[in-house]
Amino acid sequence: MQNIGHRISRNGLEQQGLGKVSTAHWNFSAPRLSEEAIRRGEVQLGQGGSLLALTGSHSGRSPNDRFVVEEETTAGEIWWGDVNRPISEENFEKLLAKMLKHYEGRDAFVQDCYAGADPEYRLPVRIVTENAWHNLFARNMFIQPNDSELEDFAPQFTVIQAPSVTANPETDGTTSETFIVLNLKRRMVIVGGSGYAGEIKKSIFSVMNFLMPPRDVLPMHCSANMGPDGDTAIFFGLSGTGKTTLSADSTRTLIGDDEHGWSPNGIFNFEGGCYAKSINLTAETEPEIFATASRFGTIVENVMMDPATRLYDFFDTSLTENGRLSYDVSEIPNASPDGRGGLPQNIVMLTCDAFGVLPPISQLTPEQAMYHFLSGYTAKVAGTERGLKEPAATFSTCFGAPFMPRHPTVYAQLLRDKMAAQNAKCWLVNTGWSGGGYGVGERMQIAYTRTMLNAALDGRLEQGSFRQDPNFGVLVPEACPGIPDEVLNPKSTWSDGAGYDAQAADLRKRFEVNFTQFEDHVDTEVKAAAIRAAA
Repeated sequence: MQNIGHRISRNGLEQQGLGKVSTAHWNFSAPRLSEEAIRRGEVQLGQGGSLLALTGSHSGRSPNDRFVVEEETTAGEIWWGDVNRPISEENFEKLLAKMLKHYEGRDAFVQDCYAGADPEYRLPVRIVTENAWHNLFARNMFIQPNDSELEDFAPQFTVIQAPSVTANPETDGTTSETFIVLNLKRRMVIVGGSGYAGEIKKSIFSVMNFLMPPRDVLPMHCSANMGPDGDTAIFFGLSGTGKTTLSADSTRTLIGDDEHGWSPNGIFNFEGGCYAKSINLTAETEPEIFATASRFGTIVENVMMDPATRLYDFFDTSLTENGRLSYDVSEIPNASPDGRGGLPQNIVMLTCDAFGVLPPISQLTPEQAMYHFLSGYTAKVAGTERGLKEPAATFSTCFGAPFMPRHPTVYAQLLRDKMAAQNAKCWLVNTGWSGGGYGVGERMQIAYTRTMLNAALDGRLEQGSFRQDPNFGVLVPEACPGIPDEVLNPKSTWSDGAGYDAQAADLRKRFEVNFTQFEDHVDTEVKAAAIRAAA
């Protein structure tokens, strides 16, 4: 095996069974990886030096192809089910053997990096890929060690990825030719059959979600930012709720946009990069993110590009609605230089209520926060998915169920405890509809949401009086500077009060049905905070 590159670790690929690769390309810089990716025909050169990568049929994650190895050391700690599907150690070894055999006599690209910006909790990770552009993705998304750290770098987890390696479902215990398998005992992830780069980063997020809770760190699928006075806020939210948009405030420092840990020291980013959705992206709506699309080092994934001008069309969804931009977080002008912030004073849970009945902003008790964290509610609207004709309630526990190896109550209890210890305020913010549901009312004005959110973060909102919402039990401010009073009361924005009552009752029932899965795992205080259908 020939080793070339920058600061090759003394802990070589033999440790991962990859001693027979032809050439190992170690810790290549962004320019060298870009050059290799173009030379090998993996990508196309876009405007400004960005790279366009197309991933074929896999333009998003494959949750049905994700497995966790069932073995004696961790089996009792895993939340088994549709999220964490078990696979045997025997089948893992067969798939790993295929992967190692595939790499024999081939080139491999290696990035040694960290997950976790706090040195006390960071995880040394090795990413091995067959394509140069996937290695550039890893370099963008994770945190780079310094030169002295690279020489003796000893990975505590390894991801081996090769899109051209496929499984045989009949013999390998998979559901298709694609596989993403997490082996906690072997401290390894193998990814085959899919070129979607997000599988690499989300696999390590799953690993952090398993490793951090026993160390009193709450892993979170959230964005985070910090005010001029050092006050830290975190933003939970599923896709389409405004998590990236609302945390990208030019008056506040961006800690990160997707994955964080809440330790006794404060908030820290798990990543060193951003993986932003690009659909309908414009310079007017998201200027900082839009600017990264034409910068060197950015990977533009699954977006249509004009072959003559090399300009991207972010409104063309013929490839997918899940186009992405991968770039180093330092490309955002107001990004934190070290990816760390203090203990949070404010927790924001974002929901897009397409039924138009939740208040636009409300305060939650620690017990209500745990309840809504377990619920993870938002709503999809007609037209966003094939066959969807009306709004559909969606519940994704912890606002990130696909990445949670442990039972959701492990994370929810950590949130409740840390929130209480810090005396942090929790706000439920509805970025969805007002004056009626989807098709009748209107989407909440982003200017209103920002005004209410800023009043919550700077403490002005808490100084006023609150009323308890009769349907959902949350505390709603009586007034907010710059916001018409009627906006704060969702029922008053409806012309049909009886229609509001009926729709609110329907959503309460949906909450109640969803929460039955957690009833036996929470205490009486959280049960008392649960939303119930009308008696």
